[in-house]
Amino acid sequence: MSNKQSNSRIGIFGFGCVGQGLYDVLQTIEKAGIEVAGICVKDKEKPRSLPASAFTYNPQDLLQDESITIFAELISDADEAYSIVKQALKAGKTIVSANKKMLASHLPELIELQQNYNGTLLYEAAVGGSIPIIRTLESYYSSEPLQQVSGILNGSSNFILSKMESEGLSYSLALQQAQELGFAEADPTLDVGGFDSVNKLCLITAHAFGLTIKPEQVLRFGIDTIKKEDLEFAKSMNARIRLVASAEVTEDNELSLRVLPTLVTEQQELYYVTNETNGVTIAPVFAGEQFIKGLGAGSHPTGSAVWADVSAALSGYRYSYPKAAIKTIALNQDNKINIYLRCVAGSTLPEVNWENLVKVQETREAAYFTAIISVHKLQKIQSYLAGKQIFIAEITAEQATNFALKFSEKEEVVYS
Repeated sequence: MSNKQSNSRIGIFGFGCVGQGLYDVLQTIEKAGIEVAGICVKDKEKPRSLPASAFTYNPQDLLQDESITIFAELISDADEAYSIVKQALKAGKTIVSANKKMLASHLPELIELQQNYNGTLLYEAAVGGSIPIIRTLESYYSSEPLQQVSGILNGSSNFILSKMESEGLSYSLALQQAQELGFAEADPTLDVGGFDSVNKLCLITAHAFGLTIKPEQVLRFGIDTIKKEDLEFAKSMNARIRLVASAEVTEDNELSLRVLPTLVTEQQELYYVTNETNGVTIAPVFAGEQFIKGLGAGSHPTGSAVWADVSAALSGYRYSYPKAAIKTIALNQDNKINIYLRCVAGSTLPEVNWENLVKVQETREAAYFTAIISVHKLQKIQSYLAGKQIFIAEITAEQATNFALKFSEKEEVVYS
């Protein structure tokens, strides 16, 4: 261990799941050689595993301490996290963050602050939990063009889908179980609504393709309207439904971004990613497809990712955003995708120049459609579809054809 690391002091903001995990890692790794200078928390009354003397309640007690070598920002409040990270970078300090919402919302500014003030910001733990996806993209694929990066980036949603699928639970019961086990928050909207995956996809895009994208530019549908019938539909196609975040280069060499429930088959690695596990597929142009899988949540898995960033930063590592200098690709959401829709029987779908909109089945309760639509047009009617509780999933052209054939006696072309 270098002298620099053995003399290092760390200031930790937050002592929740990830903060506790990082603290445990630092205490367990005997040669970490890092002294915890202080831990800043907000709630003075909350019971904690350490004595009160280990904590401070004013962020400035840490930020103004010149003896601190590195900071770890591990709080849930995105606005407070932004304030802390911004101040640290403007002081030329090194800071590690796990706050994906804050990072995705302010990434261009944070990159500029690092350049202007010679600060360092690392955030591996913000994307895939224990999966080293950012470091892999940043270092190993720094010069090779990528065709696609896609994956399951939210453990809470994946746990819910897995339980509905394997145990036949309703969405509400599976969500309740996820909350009881600590995989989902009391307000699960960020997870099940796809917002968390969007934020992570924005960070991946910066390193994989050199584009800094605002979260609102990404097409987003969650799993909060899913029902058992949708899983049965997937099963009839020998597939499973997973919430997949995807950054894909189109035939026109433009980038398409989306977070959608997606039918994945046995031929795809994501088919085998269950419970709170995350998995990411990287498709380079030359090297061939790669797949990384690991725990996407939890105190120690995420704490270990923070520790990996801390250790790397103390050794001088920093992101260089190599793809940003090339800028050979632009965002364009005009590419078309095949989708499956399930809505309440008798519901009206908005007329947006659907292609091949086919009602393949209708029961007393629901109507089932397949269609082709551009990502951009789907974004335009996103709010309407969500308000009508219409479930959307991405499918392949082959799956659309097979589904229609299964119910050919009831097939009805609605628009063409």
